[in-house]
Amino acid sequence: MEQVSGTFTIDLRRLAVLRELQRRGSLARTAEALRLTPSAVSQQLAALAREAGVPLTEREGRGVRLTGQARVLLAHADAIAAQLEQARADLAAYGEGGRGSVTVGCFSSGILGLLPAVLRGLGERLPQVRVDVVEAEPPDLFTALDSGQVDVAVAVDFAKAPPHTDDRYSREDLFTDVLDLVVPAGHRLVGQGPVWLRELARDAWIIGAAESCCGAVARSVCAAAGFTPDVRHAVSDWGALAALVEAGQGVALIPRLVRELYVRRRVVVLETEGEPAVRNVFAAVRAGSEGDAVLEVVRDQLLASGEALLG
Repeated sequence: MEQVSGTFTIDLRRLAVLRELQRRGSLARTAEALRLTPSAVSQQLAALAREAGVPLTEREGRGVRLTGQARVLLAHADAIAAQLEQARADLAAYGEGGRGSVTVGCFSSGILGLLPAVLRGLGERLPQVRVDVVEAEPPDLFTALDSGQVDVAVAVDFAKAPPHTDDRYSREDLFTDVLDLVVPAGHRLVGQGPVWLRELARDAWIIGAAESCCGAVARSVCAAAGFTPDVRHAVSDWGALAALVEAGQGVALIPRLVRELYVRRRVVVLETEGEPAVRNVFAAVRAGSEGDAVLEVVRDQLLASGEALLG
């Protein structure tokens, strides 16, 4: 392949495809995330490789992996994306923060327990700005953030979320959400005082889908307690999950963020020994967009509403 020329030029849209391949790990998953065909993804990557003058992928079994040159290019791609976001923020600041709309992507229980207070606060602080909400979780949430479909991502730390060291995003920890151990009113451990989570290892469990943030977190909490839960019902809707607990169909870990869905039911929240099960909730924007006047207010309101929840 030819060496990089003195008139080096690359298509930023193709860089976005390479960034998505880095996140997804396969052409098929990249194509699905970008709503392209695998052939189109391959063509975009091949064109980018020609522009860069270096190989960007190499065969690995039936799939592909990134080359060292691709990783060098991606490091620059992150810096370029951040610089473009900074330019966008500077232009918005020049116009006195006159952005007409902002889109917040958030996980389902965050929409239920956190965003109503956030939206009320933003309605008072930014009455001229339209705020749209999209339900999404990592990795799709961060694909939407990268592409500009979402301006602020609110997510839970788990395996599919970006690591703290990911320089593509500027992130802010919002609050720690406790997962309450909820059991039917007639459960054998009610009234026995604090319990170890492992004491429920032989119970039937009601847990969200494994690929969802809460399903993944609940499974990891049980694993840390030393057992694999017997998942009888895979339910991601928190109201339906609480109803199944009330009906005696199993036990569950339910985020305190949605406690309004279970406090009025005939269920019992058991106190647990040791540190309670928790999940970390954070907000992220594209690196370089931190100075956007509207996004600053949105992140400030997320922090304030999160603190009020803890109070």
